[in-house]
Amino acid sequence: MWRKSVLRFPKLTCLFILAALLGEHSVVGQFEWQSRDEFDAVKYQMDSVTAENCPIKNVNELHMPEDAVSHLPDIKDININPVFPNRTALLHLHNMALNRAFFWSYILQARFIRPATNDTYDPGMMYYFLSTVADVSSNPRLNSSAVYFSPNMSYTSSYRSFFNKTLPLFAPRTFRADDYNDPIHLERYSTLNMFDVRDLGAISKNSKSENYTTDYYRINKWYQAWLPDQVDGRQDTKTTYQVKIRYANNTNETFTFHGPPGADEVPGPLKWTQPYFDCGRSNKWVVGAVVPIADIFPRHTGFRHIEYPTYTAAAVMEMDFERIDINQCPKGQGNDGPNRFADTARCKETTECEPIHGYGFRRGGYQCRCKPGHRLPNTVRRPYLGEILERATSEQHNENFHCDKIGWIQKQPVQWGKMTPLLRLQYLERNSNYMNSTQGPNSTHTKAKNIDHIISYIRSVNEHNCNNRALFSPDDLILHGDIGYGAEQQFENEARMALRLANFLSAFLQVVDSTEVFSGNRLPDRPLTEDQLMAETLALVLGNTKIWAAGTFWERRKFPNRTLFAPYAYKEQLNTRKFKLEDLARLNSTDDLYLKKPWYQHLKSRWSTNFDDLEKYYLKIRIRSEEYADHTQKYEHFPISYKAADLRHGYWTRPYFDCNGFVKKWVSTYAAPFFGWDSLRTKLEFKGVVTVTMDLQTLDINQCPGKYHTPNAFKETNKCDAKTSYCVPILGRGFDTGGYKCECKQGYEYPFEDAITYFDGQLVESEFLNLVANQATRYDMYKCRLASASTNTSTWIMIFVFAVITNMVTLCFTR
Repeated sequence: MWRKSVLRFPKLTCLFILAALLGEHSVVGQFEWQSRDEFDAVKYQMDSVTAENCPIKNVNELHMPEDAVSHLPDIKDININPVFPNRTALLHLHNMALNRAFFWSYILQARFIRPATNDTYDPGMMYYFLSTVADVSSNPRLNSSAVYFSPNMSYTSSYRSFFNKTLPLFAPRTFRADDYNDPIHLERYSTLNMFDVRDLGAISKNSKSENYTTDYYRINKWYQAWLPDQVDGRQDTKTTYQVKIRYANNTNETFTFHGPPGADEVPGPLKWTQPYFDCGRSNKWVVGAVVPIADIFPRHTGFRHIEYPTYTAAAVMEMDFERIDINQCPKGQGNDGPNRFADTARCKETTECEPIHGYGFRRGGYQCRCKPGHRLPNTVRRPYLGEILERATSEQHNENFHCDKIGWIQKQPVQWGKMTPLLRLQYLERNSNYMNSTQGPNSTHTKAKNIDHIISYIRSVNEHNCNNRALFSPDDLILHGDIGYGAEQQFENEARMALRLANFLSAFLQVVDSTEVFSGNRLPDRPLTEDQLMAETLALVLGNTKIWAAGTFWERRKFPNRTLFAPYAYKEQLNTRKFKLEDLARLNSTDDLYLKKPWYQHLKSRWSTNFDDLEKYYLKIRIRSEEYADHTQKYEHFPISYKAADLRHGYWTRPYFDCNGFVKKWVSTYAAPFFGWDSLRTKLEFKGVVTVTMDLQTLDINQCPGKYHTPNAFKETNKCDAKTSYCVPILGRGFDTGGYKCECKQGYEYPFEDAITYFDGQLVESEFLNLVANQATRYDMYKCRLASASTNTSTWIMIFVFAVITNMVTLCFTR
């Protein structure tokens, strides 16, 4: 009998063939196919320097190229163009350095406000130390703060018989220490609340390698940026700033002081350092922001004509280089400056690169969007993430991550007309808040909010009509909190500056005891003075252009020798060198008294008894052993701790129009509490509040959909076609409609021949208003069209491979 012959293979051979069919090709491991680029070169340099070998490394190996950090914030550009989200931490570093430089410049020259005495009004050394501590403790992304004085230019009130004498070197510096193995914390995890505080000026006179003013220090480019101050010609050309002061007794004074260069000067008030290895100190790669500190020198001569302004010190703020995002996209509009990592992205020819924030120094901080005239395949929902492309193998990268070309592209019509009544009615029914909607003050109280009417009402209120009770009641000048949605994120840097001052006051009031007695000639710091608190408050406004006003409000009888004390600084125009400073304790009216303000009463009641939720910070302070010491010693209380508020412990007010205040705008205020010991130094008590006030109309509103519990008054007010597109916010467009774009959903494509692949929200909003007014409109054209079917080549390949595998399994295992 004829029998069907069956081809048989050894099972081991079958397994090899199956593996080859399933794998199709040999797979190359991740990253092996990628060519070496600038990221690899910088990463190699970072890894080659360690704490052990950095003292013997060449000085060039301790510094990265200047273009290793791109898109550095520039004060000349801050109020003109929006700052990228991945540069808000660098912007905060920028503003903090300005803040401290303005404060020290003011307070070092503030002795001219007071009568001349054979004593000094300068802050004590603990004031310097705790100031740098507060800079770091209140800002998680800021890892180091320091003030470096030039030789023999730092005065102090911390030693007896030291009037009109200078320290050889003085450099208080704080950096965040790792307390993972510290015996204070038995939990064995890093709290980020341990700080190492040192005076880097207490060194041997003959030591050049420890002297930060010499070239032997090797990493002191932050010092060389401004110091020593060498000016050709006249020295009295330092920039001046004017402050009009009104004291509690209603006396007035105008004080003019010298400070850092102005924003309109070249190169401006701030210089950035190259990324460098902080050898022998924190032993990390860091980036610094440096601002000069001005003073009148020499002092106390009795002859003002020989005293001249000069830069005596520099304020330096640093953050970890690894925390700074890199931009791997090709050079182009928005990425045209020096950028060492430009064009290292892995996007393919049919896509274009767009950076994403939050990745730090690592690959993949971008996404690949389709170029105009292309669309994503129907199986892909969102743009390709750079992190996925960087991890892909050679085969995966070659066969995927592309966009399909759109075959038929439309031209936008040149002429258009009114929409048909039936179609117009259908669109208006979807947006019922535009049919018989409420205008004026009541537009903010309706359930279905009309965003255009709300914005029109907000813009209609000004300093000339806000007191007109026929137009607005007092309640109309206070908006619902959901109208200010986003302030906590977008004004976080400004809130942290208020938190920094509150943190410093908590530290000073808990650490410093002015009645303490030390051995030798050292004296404790004196209690806080009126000038110091006025300078600190003014520095908040000087150091951040978004802050229009700031105040430090003390609880009754908690400030030394004062019943009430409330320095309040503000400005009247955006770019100015003239500021005003008032002590609001002069207001005797009960309604105007700050103790009655809702934000003050809220924080006072919240923090009147229970302080368990406050953050606890530990300090390891090493001070100089004596006036002209060549080494440091541990502070008498080592380590020492204090408790202070965190950002979440503060209070955000509802947006309001400050009609009876000094900043007559729609504003939002953040308030942070500070604490100190009671008179017996046995328990903490509430001491007061620090506030900062920002212009509400610089806030970006979000019209895109959100979760049901999101307190956003403008949620889901975008005019995107919900069937074919989805809403994506665009930052930098302020308190106005259209701050979004309409991206095509999966399975749809952008139909027009254009340089973009989305519908701009401003155009969509404008055309919708034309529809509401029954004018000529293109609104019905702003929708994506159904994408054409993708090719079936890949489907036939999969069917063929599946058939071959099935046949092989049959041949191998048929008995």
